[in-house]
Amino acid sequence: MEIVTLDFETYYDREYSLTKLTTEEYIRDPRFEVIMLGVRWPDGSKEVVSGTHLEIKQWCDAVPWGQYAVLCHNTLFDGAILSWKFGVKPRVWLDTLSMGRGMFSARNNSLASLAKRYHLEDKGTYVMNMMGRRRSDMSPGEFKQYAEYCLLDVDLCHDLWHLMSSGWYNPTEADIRGPYPLEELKLIDLHIRMFTEPMLRLNRDKLETHLAAVRARKANLLCAAAVDIESLMSNQKFAEVLKGFGVDPPTKISPTTNKPTFAFAKTDPGMKALLEHEDERVQAVAAARLGVKSTLEETRTERFIGIATRGGAFPVPLKYAYARTKRSSGGDGVNLQNLPSRGNTDLKACIEAPPGYVIIDCDSSNIEARVLAWLAGQEDLVNDFANKVDAYCKLATKIYGKTITPANKLERFVGKTVTLGCGYQTGAGKLKATLKAATPSVDLDIVECEKIIDTYRSSVPCIVDLWARGEDAIRAMYNDESMWLGREGVALVEGKKGIKLPSGLYISYPQLHRAQGVRFVEWRYKDDTGVVNIYGGKLIENLTQALARIIVMSQMLRISRKLPVKLTVHDSVIALAREDERQAARAYVESCMRWVPDWAQGCPLNCESKWGYNYGELHDD
Repeated sequence: MEIVTLDFETYYDREYSLTKLTTEEYIRDPRFEVIMLGVRWPDGSKEVVSGTHLEIKQWCDAVPWGQYAVLCHNTLFDGAILSWKFGVKPRVWLDTLSMGRGMFSARNNSLASLAKRYHLEDKGTYVMNMMGRRRSDMSPGEFKQYAEYCLLDVDLCHDLWHLMSSGWYNPTEADIRGPYPLEELKLIDLHIRMFTEPMLRLNRDKLETHLAAVRARKANLLCAAAVDIESLMSNQKFAEVLKGFGVDPPTKISPTTNKPTFAFAKTDPGMKALLEHEDERVQAVAAARLGVKSTLEETRTERFIGIATRGGAFPVPLKYAYARTKRSSGGDGVNLQNLPSRGNTDLKACIEAPPGYVIIDCDSSNIEARVLAWLAGQEDLVNDFANKVDAYCKLATKIYGKTITPANKLERFVGKTVTLGCGYQTGAGKLKATLKAATPSVDLDIVECEKIIDTYRSSVPCIVDLWARGEDAIRAMYNDESMWLGREGVALVEGKKGIKLPSGLYISYPQLHRAQGVRFVEWRYKDDTGVVNIYGGKLIENLTQALARIIVMSQMLRISRKLPVKLTVHDSVIALAREDERQAARAYVESCMRWVPDWAQGCPLNCESKWGYNYGELHDD
C-alpha cells in the first residue's frame, strides 16, 4: 500500500491555539484557516498546497485517497481537517505520535522529541514566527520559509515512520525490538476514525436540562457535606474528610524528602482522580479544595453542549496506548472512560445513535479476573468461570462459613469485590476502604478484613504464587535477565526492555531501582508522572490489564469488519447497527467478544450486550 505523508499549517494566535482549545473546538472555530498543506508522495516527490478553502478542496477532490494510506504526526488533528473540512477518507490512517506512545511512553512524543530521539534533523521553530499571521499577511519570502519548515515536518514524519515501523531501532538507547505490530497499526487507524468519521450525536436539549440539574445537585451536595474552608485547605483535615467518604487520600513520594506525602496538588494524578471520582461528594469537595468552580460532570456537560452547537456529530477522542498497560485514554477534554456506569446516566443518555441506527454496547464480563486466573493457572477458578459457576457466591461461602446464593446480595457483593479487587496483593486496609466506598453499610473492622484476605489467598494459591513470580520478574528486569511470567509463551521478560506482550508491544519500567521506603526497601521506577513504586502484585496487575486490553482490542477489530465501532470504554465496545438489523448485529458482536486469540486459548471469556437509541438507556431484550 502506498503512503502519502501530510502536514497542515494553520492560523493561530495567542488566544486561538491548540494550547487554549481542544482539537474539535479549534478546527470547528470560525477563525480556522489552512495556511498550507505539505505533501510527500510515495515516489518521494513533494509539494506545498495553498490557496482559498475552495482551491484546496478542489485539489483534494482530484486525489484518489481510497488507494492511499495517509501518514501524519498527530493524525487526530490533520486527519480531522482532511475529513471535516475537505471530505477526505483514505484507505488507512497512520500516525507516528500514536506509535510513539505504543513504543515509549504516553508523553514526550512530539515530532521534535521523536526526531531528537532518533538523531534526525532538528525540527526548528519557524512556526513561532507565524503567530497571528494569516496567509494574506505573509510576504513571498516568509511564505517560502514557512513552506520549507512545513516540508521538513513532512520529511521527519516520513523518516520516523520508516524507523519506527521497520525495526523500532532507537540509536539513543540501542534498542531493537522488531517491527511495529500490524494489528496495533489497525487499532491506530480505528481510533483515529472514531474521531475523524463521527456518527454519534449529542442531544443539545437534553444536555441543557442535565446541566441545570447538575448545578442544583452540586449546590446541595456542598451544603450537605458541611465542609468548612479550614478543612479544605489543611492537608490533614482534608484527608480526614476524604476518609469520611470512604476514600483513601492519594499519596506520592516527595522528591525532596523521598518519603510519602499527600498528593493534593492540582497536577497530581491522585487529585485528578478525586475530581473524577464516582462519588459526587468527593468530586465536590476536591473541586472546592482546588478552587475549581465546576465539578467534572458540570464542565463535561458544558463541553458536550459546545460540541453539539458547533457540529452536531460527536467526534470521539481516544488516545491510543496512553496508559502503561497500553489501554486507551480519554482526550481532547472529553474523558469517556469515566462516564457513570450505573445510577445517574443522564449524561450518557444525551449521546444518541444517528437516525435509523441503534447503539450496541457489549461488555467483556469480568475479563481481568478471568485473565488473572488463567494466567496464574488457578484451574478451579478458571473452570468456575468457564462453567458459569457463581465464583462470587463460592468465595463468599468460604468467607462467611455458610452457603451463599445470589439471593444473599450483600454477602455475594463482598465475594465479588474480593474476587475482583484482591487479585493484586491488596491488603486489609484497602479492602476495608473499597467495601465501604462501594456500599457504606459494609463497614467491616480491620480484623474481619484481614480474615477475608487470608481466606481469599488460601483459596487461590496459584494467584498468590504469581505475585512472587512478579517479584522475580522485577529482579530479572533489574539484572537484565529473561524469564517467562505466568503461562509460558504469553509474557516474556526481556531484561531492561521490559515485558514483551503477545501483541509485540512492551510494558517497560524505566530507571528501575531499589530505594529505602518507610518500612522496607522498595522497587521503584520513573515514568512521566515521577517516581512510582512497583511490587509483585502491582506488576501482575499491569500485565493482566495489558493482556485484557489486547484481547478486547482484537475483538474490537473483528467487530469493525462488519459494523462501525465508535467508542470503547475499558473492557466494552460500542458499535452502531441499522435498526432493522439489531438482533443479527448483537449476535455478531457477542460472537466476536467471545472469540479467544490463539495465545490465550483456555481463557474463559464471556460477555453481555445491550442495545438502545441512546447510550444511557440500554436494553437486554
